[in-house]
Amino acid sequence: MNTAPVKIGIVGMGNISSIYLRNCMRAPTLDVLACADLVPERAEAQAQEFGVPRACTVKEVLADPEIELVVNLTIPQAHGTVGIAALEHGKSVYNEKPLALSLDDAQRMLALANANDLLVGGAPDTFLGAGLQTCRDLLDAQAIGRPVAAMAHILGRGPERWHPNPDFFYQPGAGPMFDMGPYYLTALITLLGPVRRVTGSAQTSFSERVIASEPLHGTTITVNTPTHLAAVLDFANGAVATLVTSFDVYAERPINLEIFGADGTLVLPDPNTFDGPVRLHRAGEDGWHAQPLTHEHTENSRGIGVVDMADALRSGKPHRANGALALHVLEIMHAIHEASRTGRHTEITSTIERPAALPRDWRGWNDAAAQ
Repeated sequence: MNTAPVKIGIVGMGNISSIYLRNCMRAPTLDVLACADLVPERAEAQAQEFGVPRACTVKEVLADPEIELVVNLTIPQAHGTVGIAALEHGKSVYNEKPLALSLDDAQRMLALANANDLLVGGAPDTFLGAGLQTCRDLLDAQAIGRPVAAMAHILGRGPERWHPNPDFFYQPGAGPMFDMGPYYLTALITLLGPVRRVTGSAQTSFSERVIASEPLHGTTITVNTPTHLAAVLDFANGAVATLVTSFDVYAERPINLEIFGADGTLVLPDPNTFDGPVRLHRAGEDGWHAQPLTHEHTENSRGIGVVDMADALRSGKPHRANGALALHVLEIMHAIHEASRTGRHTEITSTIERPAALPRDWRGWNDAAAQ
C-alpha cells in the first residue's frame, strides 16, 4: 500500500479556513501543497500564517498534477461548481457543508467520482469527535435499548449578530436548515441510520435583517429563504425525530439533541462541537448520569474527515464523512422545504449505510494511518 502523505490543496480562505489549515498542516498523512482564494491577498496571508508552500488561484490548484485531493471551503453557492471542476480534473474532493446547493450537482459529483475511481467527502465531520463517538458506543451497546424517537432544536437569532458578512446566510441554499441542519442530521443519521420520509413547515418570519456586526453594522439584508423550519423525520429503523431550525428566536434551549429509547434517554452534546457532555438516564435509575468520553478529539478537530478520507485513498477502505452521507443529508433538507410547499410527506430516495465507528485509539493528528 502507498503510505506517502496525500497531497492536498485547500480553496476558499474564509472564516472556517484557519481551523482546517491548522489541523491539516499537523496531520502526518496530509501534505498541504497550496491554498487558494478569489482574493489573492487572503490566500497569501493564510499561506504565510500557517506555512503553506504556495498561495495561488483556484484554477492553479485544479491544474496542479501533484494535488490529489481538493478541500473545498468556498461559499455554499460555489460548492457544486468547484467540486465538479475538481473531479473533472481527476482529483478527489472534500466539500464543506452542504455538499452542493442542488441535488443535481451533488449527484453529478458522486457519478463523476464513481466513473473515475475518485472519492467525494463532505462536512460536517463533528460526528467523529469524542462526544458523538461516545454516544455511538452507548447506542451500539443498547444502553437505552431500541431507539424510538429523537428531538433536535437549533434555535438562535441569526448570524448577523456576529458574522462579518452574513448576507449569504439569508439566500437560497442557506438559512438555518442548510447552515446548521447538516450538523444535526449527520449526527442523527450516523447514530440511527437513514431517513425514509419527511414532512415539515417552513416560514420566513422577517423579510429583512439588520447587521449588528462589523464592518457592515447597520446594513439591511433582504431575506430570500425560510428562517424557521419544523420537520418530522421517519427513520428506516422505525424511530421518529422532530427537528426545528430557526434564526428567529432569542432564547436557546440548554439541551438541543436527545434520543429516546425503549429503556432510557440519551442527551447528546452539541453536534457543532467535538466534545461532550454526554448524559444518560436508564429506566429504573434515579436521575441522570454523566458518561466519560471514550474517544480522542475533544478539541475543534475540523479536518478530521479529510484525514480519514486520505486514509481511504491510500487503503481503499470506506471513509466515514463520505459523499453518500452528505448527499442523503442534502436530499433530506430539500425534502423538508418541498414538504412545506406541497403540504404532504416527501419520500427520500437515497439511503446510506451507517459509517463505521472510529476505533477508540484513532488519532488523526498523530497516527491516522495506523488505525
